[in-house]
Amino acid sequence: MDQAVHCSTATAGANATVFEAKRKLAGQFRRRGMAVATMSGVAYGVYTAFMTLAMTMGVWAVWYGENSGLSDFAKMFLLGALGAATTDTCSAIWALLIAGFKGKLGDFARSITTKPGAVLIGAAVIGGPLASTCYVLGLQSAGSIIVPISALCPAIGAILSRFLYKPPLTPRMVLGIFICFAASAMIGSTGLADNAPPNLFLGLMFGFLAAFGWGLEGCVGGYATSMVDPEIGITIRQVTSGLTNLLVLVPLFAMFGGADAFTMVRTAFTDTQAMPWFAVAGFGAYFAFMLWYKGNAMCGTALGMSCNGAFSFWGPFFCWLVLGLWFGIDGYALAPIAWLAAVVMVVGIFTIAVNPVDFFKRKG
Repeated sequence: MDQAVHCSTATAGANATVFEAKRKLAGQFRRRGMAVATMSGVAYGVYTAFMTLAMTMGVWAVWYGENSGLSDFAKMFLLGALGAATTDTCSAIWALLIAGFKGKLGDFARSITTKPGAVLIGAAVIGGPLASTCYVLGLQSAGSIIVPISALCPAIGAILSRFLYKPPLTPRMVLGIFICFAASAMIGSTGLADNAPPNLFLGLMFGFLAAFGWGLEGCVGGYATSMVDPEIGITIRQVTSGLTNLLVLVPLFAMFGGADAFTMVRTAFTDTQAMPWFAVAGFGAYFAFMLWYKGNAMCGTALGMSCNGAFSFWGPFFCWLVLGLWFGIDGYALAPIAWLAAVVMVVGIFTIAVNPVDFFKRKG
C-alpha cells in the first residue's frame, strides 16, 4: 500500500515537472514570436520609406507632374497600383533568390500545390494587389499620416481570428490592444493640422481599406504559415502579389485611365533613378511580411499583429529619417507627440505580452 502511494506521488511530481517545463517552453516560444512580429513592424517602416522615396524620383516625378499627360484617374489609381506592383515584384525576386540560395526552390514548387499553399495564394491576393495598392494610394493622397490608420489591422485581425479560430482574448490583452490603438490615434492626430494634405480623408479611407485587407490576410496567412516554412510562405505571397498586380490590376487601371500599361511598366522597370530604391523597398517588404507571417504563426494572430502594429510609429519615423533628413523633402517632420506615442505603443505591447503585476513580482 505504501509503495503504491509512493509511486503515485512520484508520478504526480514527474507530471507536474513535465507540465511546468512545457509551460515555460511555450512561453519562451511565444515571446520569440512577439520579438519577430515587432521586428516586422520595423522592416515595414523601412519598406514604406524607400517605396515612397522611389515614387518621387526619375520618371515618377514626371508622371506625377502637371504636364505628364496622364488623367487624374491614372495618376491616382494606375500609378498607385504600379508602385505597389514594382515593389512587390522586387520583393518576389529577392524571395526567389534567397529561397534558391538556401536550396528551397523545390519546396516552393511543391508547397504551391498544397492546401496551405492555396490558402497563402488567396491571402496574397487580398493583402497584395488589394491592400498594398490601397496603402500606396493612401500614402500618395495623404502622406505618412495614413500609416497609423493602416495599423488598425491588428484590431481587424483579432476580431476575425476570434470568429475563425476562437483564440482566448483576456481583458488584459484587450487593454493592451486598446493602448496600441490609442498610440496610433496619437500619431494620426499629428496630420490633422492646418497644413493637412487636400486629399486627407480620401487617403484615410484607403488606409482603412489597407488595414482591413491586411487584417484578413494576417488572420488567414498566419494560420497557413504555421504549416509552411515562413520563407516559403513569403515567396508564395510575394510572387502571387507581384504577378497579380502586374498582369491584372495595372492593365485594368490603365484601360480605365486611357494609358498604355505595357509602356508604363517597361518605363518604370528601366528607370535607373527610381529602381535602386524600389529594390531596397522590396528587400524591406520581403522581411516585413516574412517576419509578420512567422510572428503570427508563433504567438497567434491577435498578439502577433498587435506587436507588428508598432509600424504605426516606424513608418512615419523612417519616412522622416529617409525622406525628411536624408533627402531634404519637406512634409515628413515627426511631431513630439509621435515620440510619446512610441512609448505608449511599447506599454501596450508589454501589456499584451505579460501580466505587469506578475512580471514585477518575478523581478522582485
